[in-house]
Amino acid sequence: MDPATLIPTPDTLPVPWGWFQLLLIITLFLHLILMNVMLGTGIIAFVNHFRAPEDSNPLCHEISRKLPFAIAFTVNFGIAPLLFLQVLYGHFMYTSSVLMANFWISVIALLIAGYYMAYIYNYKYDSLGGSRVFVTGFTVTALLIIGFFMSNNFTMLQRPDSWVRYFDSPNGLLLNLGDPSLFPRYLHFMTAAIAIGGLSIALYYEYFRRKGDKAALRWVQYGCNWFGTATLINIGFGFWFFGSLPDYVVNLKSFNGILIAIFVLTAVVLGVLSIIYSYRGRVMGVLYTALPTVFLMILVRDLVRAAYLKPFFSVSDLTVSPQYSPLFLFLLFFIAGLVLVGWMLKLAWQALDNKEVQS
Repeated sequence: MDPATLIPTPDTLPVPWGWFQLLLIITLFLHLILMNVMLGTGIIAFVNHFRAPEDSNPLCHEISRKLPFAIAFTVNFGIAPLLFLQVLYGHFMYTSSVLMANFWISVIALLIAGYYMAYIYNYKYDSLGGSRVFVTGFTVTALLIIGFFMSNNFTMLQRPDSWVRYFDSPNGLLLNLGDPSLFPRYLHFMTAAIAIGGLSIALYYEYFRRKGDKAALRWVQYGCNWFGTATLINIGFGFWFFGSLPDYVVNLKSFNGILIAIFVLTAVVLGVLSIIYSYRGRVMGVLYTALPTVFLMILVRDLVRAAYLKPFFSVSDLTVSPQYSPLFLFLLFFIAGLVLVGWMLKLAWQALDNKEVQS
């Protein structure tokens, strides 16, 4: 069967596709940073409790207070890129979601359960004692499973040739396990979360170190060490992922393939620099090299998707029926929302400063 016959007809766009592509990249960048902080700090807290179940070190206590907020921000900032992805590739994502429908719908239950346990971890921290390892373990496991299901959906989205399996198993229980890029891709993203989680810890305590808290220096270096080690491992996963891609995706004779190669090499250079900065405890150097690396990986991810789908579809083929007012209205509320979030974060930092002064 020709897989192209299984692809639904795409919807008409109100504005040229480039607008949605730009908004997808920007919102996905914000979402991934928050997701990495959420998952990475959760994993670090779990590892700390696993090593010393009775230890109530200040780092884990701080993570317990921030984790519910990190989950909330991650989920809310994840809505926009998901919608923009559906605008451009909705006819692919709808199909891949149906193929794994039972797993996809379970994401909601997993998220609710993990979120609930994060609140227990926060409010019952002192009384949990040795049970903290199980509570954090449950939350982290739920988030990791969600990430695995999402990796399956987003890789199956770009592989229409795998959709024909539906006729042998029309039960909504299909995963993309036969794709050689699935597991390296998943491990690459999850390990990146640990790295950014470590960086967020280093930045958090760097703030207090600059306020004169000498004890914070220990946790600055601790977070940097997590970042450096995770990034070092992740370079290996990255090359595994890159090597698992089909030849036509990374074809250096194509403009798309050349861009992928340039972005990957630049990301590797920045990644190595960030590792050097991290082991030297230079937090801001890590930040200034890590964020561009994440952004480049988002661009690579988009280029890889475009290369996979090239035999079937290109976003430039989408029909446009001009109607700019919804876009302008969205941009207005989007910018206002970012300003509001920034204002709330400013208030939170001011409250944190006042608490430090009072103590």
